[in-house]
Amino acid sequence: MEIDRVLAALPHRYPFLMIDKIIEIDGDDSAIGIKNVTYNEPQFLGHFPGEPIFPGVLIIEGMAQTAGAIVINLENKSGEKHIVYLLTIDNVKFRKPAKPGDRLEYHIKKIHRRKTVGRYQARAIVDGVVVAEAEIGAMIVKEAS
Repeated sequence: MEIDRVLAALPHRYPFLMIDKIIEIDGDDSAIGIKNVTYNEPQFLGHFPGEPIFPGVLIIEGMAQTAGAIVINLENKSGEKHIVYLLTIDNVKFRKPAKPGDRLEYHIKKIHRRKTVGRYQARAIVDGVVVAEAEIGAMIVKEAS
């Protein structure tokens, strides 16, 4: 999914869109999303001056957006519009900071899905090293007309 399809799937926009594209998709079973971390992003004004670190909460958001984008991409093929709501974030671990110049890869794998609720394993990787991981739960609902 290039950026135009990501924007069609998600309601997020700058500065809160945390993925640039998705390079691999297998239905809603798995995906790899990409976020190119750049120094000119607004969070680096205060996180942290002199030692810019991409906020962990935004890494988690990028993971959730990647999972949401593949679910919406699949669900919207039915002709009805859907939206995904984040329900849970569990077993979060931050292993190493991400910094400007890094290319975050969000590796998403479905754990299970029952009707409108799904659970996904997510890992953020920079240069082959896991920098964060979590389990993400989400609810898929039809958009109101």
